[in-house]
Amino acid sequence: MKHINVAGKALTLLFTAAFLVACSSSDTKEDDDAAARAAAAAAAAEEAQRAAAASAEAEQRRLQDAVASVGNVFYFEFDSSNLTPDAQRSVDAHVALLKTNDKTVRLEGHTDERGTRDYNMALGERRANAVRDYMVANGVASYRIETVSYGEEQPVAYGSGESNWSQNRRVELK
Repeated sequence: MKHINVAGKALTLLFTAAFLVACSSSDTKEDDDAAARAAAAAAAAEEAQRAAAASAEAEQRRLQDAVASVGNVFYFEFDSSNLTPDAQRSVDAHVALLKTNDKTVRLEGHTDERGTRDYNMALGERRANAVRDYMVANGVASYRIETVSYGEEQPVAYGSGESNWSQNRRVELK
């Protein structure tokens, strides 16, 4: 965005210069050449501004596609609040996108059904905080991140067994 603002200011300055040159009372060849150079410079600055805007839009689309490909759920091992390497890669995609805007997010920590309700609420909170801490360490402002724990209260997979439990050990980014 800074490049666009600088290009915009340069463009305004060049148009002003071209206007002043065009409005002068002298009709000399030098003035005509100066006006032509100013107009060419203004056109070049406008083209540079368009190219910068197109580049920024393309980068924004690339980051959004990366986030869409990794999803918004980060999974954890049994009784752990440590981010796995896969979860870190997924969070990295979200961090890159969050660095380009000022949106806020909510991290919802979840657990499987094993353990007491109090233990699972605390574990869900630790998981959400682990993702938050990782995001903050990688450049996202902490005031933009809310954390909440649901413990075992909102499972996505019902039943007993590792295949169900592993789906419930998660943090969801909303």
